[in-house]
Amino acid sequence: MLELHAIAMDEFGLRVAMIDDDRWDARTPCSDWSVRDLVNHLVVEQLWVPPLLAGETVESVGDRFDGDRLGDDPVRSWTEAGVAAQRALAAPGALDRDVHLSYGTVGARRYCMEMTSDLAVHAWDLARGLGVDDRIDPGLMSAVYDYLSPMKEALAGSGMFAEPVPVPDDADSQTRTLALTGRHP
Repeated sequence: MLELHAIAMDEFGLRVAMIDDDRWDARTPCSDWSVRDLVNHLVVEQLWVPPLLAGETVESVGDRFDGDRLGDDPVRSWTEAGVAAQRALAAPGALDRDVHLSYGTVGARRYCMEMTSDLAVHAWDLARGLGVDDRIDPGLMSAVYDYLSPMKEALAGSGMFAEPVPVPDDADSQTRTLALTGRHP
């Protein structure tokens, strides 16, 4: 679990490191999100990890992480938030805890896989927004597909994803994962 999360962090972080100063306003496949908006979204997600694993609730965290969390040095903000999240997840017993999310209480392992999935898919979004190599680790994408595919109907009905895109049965795991989340690979 932690290895998959680390791979996903690396995939996203690799693309963050590729952002030139003139690309922060570039569009991404995520409707209404620029590159900066997308990176801010992932930074905020990483900022939530330590307090949630420490037993805090969405209500107790409140608006602590709202708004622009990138500041004047977005790459540094990403790096610091990512390191803190990885440390929290790797702490002894962290994955055996329960986490209180907006939709209910879940096991930390599920939360970690949810975070891993989001990082992997958004690494592709970021690559597309930057116009750089968008191939994501195939083992990671296979694990993300295995995690997300049983939730196909819930994903489409959540309003957070477009309808799944049809792909051939023999499509690779990246194509199938992206299509499942409504992306046109």
